Amino acid sequence: MLFTKKPPQTELLATPTPTSTIESTVEPIATASAKPLMEVDKLIIQDERIGTGETAVAGKKVTVNYVGTLTDGTKFDSSYDRGTPFSFSLGAGEVIEGWDQGVAGMKVGGKRKLTIPSSLGYGPQGIGAIPGGATLVFEVELLAVE
Repeated sequence: MLFTKKPPQTELLATPTPTSTIESTVEPIATASAKPLMEVDKLIIQDERIGTGETAVAGKKVTVNYVGTLTDGTKFDSSYDRGTPFSFSLGAGEVIEGWDQGVAGMKVGGKRKLTIPSSLGYGPQGIGAIPGGATLVFEVELLAVE
């Protein structure tokens, strides 16, 4: 459910470099629960640990462990909680666009924090426990590239 393919975007987005941090404008938004959330307009990549193994590139199958939260810290998904890593084909549109862009360039053993705007996530409609317009925060650890 979490990684449902989203319809293609109409604007061209650049893929970030593997070790870059991409800055963005951050603005608080109101929610029904009145808890302030943060809204970003660009993908933010923060390398917490640089791996030393094979590099994740489009067309390769990658395996990751991850935790997904909203900007208020509410956890909505975790491969650690399920006890099963998640695998997908990078760049094939099997996951949200923020993941295809954010995992590209990682090396096995690396860990990244991805702050994904709704435009690269689930957009204004949301999905399941993720409200429409939500900025998503993922801690992603790359386990394998095949």
